[in-house]
Amino acid sequence: MDSSEHEEAQVLYSARNGPEIVQNINANVRKQTRWTFWLITAGISTTFGAAVPTGYNIGVINAPANVIKNWCNETIYETYGTVFTEGNLETFWSAVVSIFLIGGVIGSLGGAWVADKLGRKRSFLLCGFLLVAGGLCFQFTKAVSSVELLMIGRIVVGLAAGLTTSTVPMYLTELAPLGLRGALGVLCSMGVTGGVVVGQVMSLEEVFGTEAHWQFALSFYVILVVAFFVPYHWLPESPKYLFVIRRRQDEAVNELKRIAGRKVRDEYVKQQVEAMRKECTTDNQLECGEDASAEKSKERTLISVLRDPTLMLPLVLVCALQGGQQLSGINAVFFYSVSIFESVGLSSTDAKFANLGAGCLNLFVAFFSPILMAKFNRRLLALTSCSMCAIFLFCLTFIVYFIDDVEWFSYASIVAILLYILFYQIGLGPIPYFIGSELFEVGPRPAAMAMGSLASWGCNFIVAMLFTTLQNAWGAFVFLPFSFTCVALTLLLKFYLPETRGIHISQIVPLVAQGFRSKPLVP
Repeated sequence: MDSSEHEEAQVLYSARNGPEIVQNINANVRKQTRWTFWLITAGISTTFGAAVPTGYNIGVINAPANVIKNWCNETIYETYGTVFTEGNLETFWSAVVSIFLIGGVIGSLGGAWVADKLGRKRSFLLCGFLLVAGGLCFQFTKAVSSVELLMIGRIVVGLAAGLTTSTVPMYLTELAPLGLRGALGVLCSMGVTGGVVVGQVMSLEEVFGTEAHWQFALSFYVILVVAFFVPYHWLPESPKYLFVIRRRQDEAVNELKRIAGRKVRDEYVKQQVEAMRKECTTDNQLECGEDASAEKSKERTLISVLRDPTLMLPLVLVCALQGGQQLSGINAVFFYSVSIFESVGLSSTDAKFANLGAGCLNLFVAFFSPILMAKFNRRLLALTSCSMCAIFLFCLTFIVYFIDDVEWFSYASIVAILLYILFYQIGLGPIPYFIGSELFEVGPRPAAMAMGSLASWGCNFIVAMLFTTLQNAWGAFVFLPFSFTCVALTLLLKFYLPETRGIHISQIVPLVAQGFRSKPLVP
């Protein structure tokens, strides 16, 4: 942890009732801000066991689309005696692709209930079960000649994806000490990004994207799920969930000590317990004592969170960031980049490999996300990312519009795409996944993360459904709405996003509790 992170971690900002005495976190506490065995194990297990498969199912479906469509057409004819026209087949295929996104929306809505009822750890287990079930559907769909099984598999993995993005970042950030909250929080984003690239590779014709083997392309990720769920039994449950939601204080302390490692100091444990007790009493002013299990749990329903005026602004921020992540046009840019690469003289196959290279750039930058989250403030990264994405999307609109008139604009369009991807991944890519865990206390956090995930999958569905139609109608100007979204998001974050890096949640909550009358920027 660098010195600037230490300095921010030493200061807990004053609450809304006026300045308080600045609290210094002593050296013993700072020593606990380190990677331990169980933090690393939980990070690797959740990333490769759930986040990577989520991204995999996003990226795997595009390359073998024609092969699978032909199989669907033949199977429907053999089963029902119905011959699809080309238009009907395209509509059916759109349903196959988009039902994954619908599953993501439904999974997100259920994330809040699952996270509180089952716990953070068992929510991760449910993600694994759904992913394996979906993979089995894919594997056997061709053997039993069932397009219905293909559809069921897509919606099941969609449910797992929505549940993953709403619960896994929350689980990891609740395990993490203050200084590692951002580094662990971005692992889900990195996993999804990496999974997209792995899915693209495995679905190439040179691998599994053939008429004989496409079912293996769709189900290959199950190997990852099974392998990285091996340590599940020994993974820790979130101490904050046990202490604040379930009021099982002794279990929470035991898990806290196990996560912190053998060298944990008693003073660190006391400080963490005191912080959890403070979160426990924020909403209902009940002290969590030795008989805390007898008190009413501090769960918050989705409806209660939506009706709470003190949570309106942070909820808007979370939903705007997660929805804006999709409405910034990242998937549209990847979709359009193939045709742009073809415009500079690349063959269709080479253009697909070039598009894969752009995805690899996205993944390469994502690998630096933990370092960026540790060394730079969230506000700086988010504002830089949103504003630069707006600029390069506008440039891409201008370049594509005049691409036939200016010879070197073909190459300029490639530069614009690569720079857009670069700036997207330093802020808009990773931050929305975990920002809800830094703006909400433990009680309303599952509902907030679920709403953010819902906004993400919902906006993803909107882009998937409308982009091709708008592209045909507007041409190059299809990128302008994405640019305007980034501009609007930049303005929202500039005035209302508080800095959260190295700051305890109890000091952040009051800064955004007055809705749009809040003044969250700490001098």
